[in-house]
Amino acid sequence: MESKIILVVGLLFAAFRLYAQKSENKNSDNYIKKLSGKEIVSELNRLNFFNLTDKKDLKIVKDDFEKSYDELSFFEGHMRDDLSFTDNRFYFIDSETLFEGEGLIQYLETIKVLFNKLNLKLLISDEFEDQTDKHLLHKIKLNGKEHIAFNNNFGNYDWTIAYLNFIEMLNDQLRMQGSKEQFYPISCGNDGRIVLLTKEQFEFVKANYPNDYNHPKEIIDWKDGFDY
Repeated sequence: MESKIILVVGLLFAAFRLYAQKSENKNSDNYIKKLSGKEIVSELNRLNFFNLTDKKDLKIVKDDFEKSYDELSFFEGHMRDDLSFTDNRFYFIDSETLFEGEGLIQYLETIKVLFNKLNLKLLISDEFEDQTDKHLLHKIKLNGKEHIAFNNNFGNYDWTIAYLNFIEMLNDQLRMQGSKEQFYPISCGNDGRIVLLTKEQFEFVKANYPNDYNHPKEIIDWKDGFDY
């Protein structure tokens, strides 16, 4: 009988400790309640994430963000048939296309539409290339300021360098014109992606989505995670 009492008391004590531990975790600074997809969309809306989305596309965009989060914990919305995003914040960047031929002008013209939505200027002029067997210098002016698209000897990471230079030249123009928005890298290569976010939007995404190569990062952190 005495052993049964001891066993019951021991089980009660263990249950109490487990409950107390859970309560302590919930009250700790490190505990973050996982939001639902609907709550994610509501908070993104509060942060004006959808302010660049056309009204006719709002429902399908919000529905896709909710579904992507609930099913995959994935930060991405609805794509059109031409692989452009209806939220007007995400952009596919094929780094090979960007690096070669007329790819730089092609992607700048795409981003120029976004700058117009933001009531900003993106005047593209004076593209210049000087290439040898070993080296490429590629420059362009945006709103009269010269930017380096590429200035390196050819190597294994040409696409990556061009991709990062592209983001940095756009962010420089956004800063110069007083925008609170910046482009954040997600992935490089033939299926490269970038996304336009305010600092507050970025911090929200960082806190509520996985910290992996499928999600946006600060440029310095993205570089640290990429071996080049």
